Amino acid sequence: MTKTNALRLLSQAGIPYRTASYDYDEADLSGLKAAQAIGFPPEQVFKTLVTRGDKRGILVFCIPVCCTLDLKKAAKAAGDKKVEMVHQNELLPLTGYIRGGCSPVGMKKAYPTFLDETAELYDEIAVSAGARGQQLILSPADLIDYGQLQVCDLTE
Repeated sequence: MTKTNALRLLSQAGIPYRTASYDYDEADLSGLKAAQAIGFPPEQVFKTLVTRGDKRGILVFCIPVCCTLDLKKAAKAAGDKKVEMVHQNELLPLTGYIRGGCSPVGMKKAYPTFLDETAELYDEIAVSAGARGQQLILSPADLIDYGQLQVCDLTE
C-alpha cells in the first residue's frame, strides 16, 4: 500500500483509520466496483466529486458511490446559484489527485467540502485514500472534524 498524502496527513493528526487495497480496472473506475472489491455496501463507500460554483469557485462533494450528486442541492448547500462538474483534465492540477483516486483528504488546497448526510448513519465509511485501488476507512465524525466538512443532503 502506497503511503499517500491523505494517509500521511491523517497519521500526523493521530486520526485512526484503516485501509483496503483492491485491483482496479482502468476501463471501469466506478465506485461500485471499489465497494464490491472491499466488501462494503455501496451506501457506505463515498466518491469525491469536484465541482465549480458560480460564486465560490472549487467545491468538493462526497456522496455514496451508488448515488448521483443533485447539482441543485449542491449549489444550495454551497450558497451558489449553480455548480457544475470540473473536467477530469482539471482534477490533477486542482487537487493533486487523478480520476478514480481523488480523496477528500490532502488536496493541494483546502476547498469547501460537503459530505452527504447519510454518512452519519455508519460507524465507518470508505473514501479514496488518494490513489486508484486504495480505500481509506474511518469514522465519518473523524472525517468531518478533520476536514471541517459540512454535512447536508446532496443526492437525487
